Amino acid sequence: MRIATVFFAAIGAALALTGLAGVAFASEPQPWQLGMQAPASVGKDSLHSLHDLLLWIITLTTIFVLALLIYVCVKFRADRNPNPSKTSHNTLIEVLWTVIPVVILVVIAVPSFRLLYFLDRTPNADMTIKVTGHQWYWNYGYPDHGDFAFDSYMIPEEELKPGQKRLLDVDNPLVVPVGKNIRVLVAGADVLHSWLVPALGVQLYTVPGKINETWFNIDRPGVYYGQCNQICGVNHAYMPVAIRAVPEAEFDAWVAKAREEFASNDGGSAVKVAQAAR
Repeated sequence: MRIATVFFAAIGAALALTGLAGVAFASEPQPWQLGMQAPASVGKDSLHSLHDLLLWIITLTTIFVLALLIYVCVKFRADRNPNPSKTSHNTLIEVLWTVIPVVILVVIAVPSFRLLYFLDRTPNADMTIKVTGHQWYWNYGYPDHGDFAFDSYMIPEEELKPGQKRLLDVDNPLVVPVGKNIRVLVAGADVLHSWLVPALGVQLYTVPGKINETWFNIDRPGVYYGQCNQICGVNHAYMPVAIRAVPEAEFDAWVAKAREEFASNDGGSAVKVAQAAR
């Protein structure tokens, strides 16, 4: 485990003791939360690692530049240098301030490009999910499991049950199995939307007339929340994403039930659109 990971884990533990960290492994934003949500997929874990590396680099760079500024202000102030040096060039310094930034950029570029390529292609996909963004709800399709589909709407605040989350819970969450490589095909039916699930490290735009692709592999059961973060109209703030990850046996049982429930179901879109518009 890298030093950066240990360092930030220690900070998270300390914050938890002070009550600032809330629920450390929650899959939704928490009051007074500091930092990103805990990773629940291999992709988000890799993003965290890159974030930690970049944080070390920018912190050390900032400290170094600040130290130089303080040194120059103290050593070369007017009362200590009434006759300043007339030197206009220093070959060594000019080489260093050219080479060192290049080296830093290479150190950043190598893991960045490796991660971009890793997240760009689905490795040996076990199943495919179709996600279509509408104003203002999501439609989820399961082409590998009978090609059924259903709409997913935010539960209105007045209809929330105890334990359900305001602005995050939906009537029909996306259900997926744990430990599987899941390819996600994303498209838009009307305008640009953005399918964002922070705990999974997934954010992809839904573009009308174009299919974008991403993937994830959830490493533990749970419910993972996200939202559309592309301004897509008047009800943009009421378009959450909810993913329920379950063991494979439970997923198979849900699929058998969902095939019947959603086989000829149009999602009640017309009624729900009218409700959402009110």
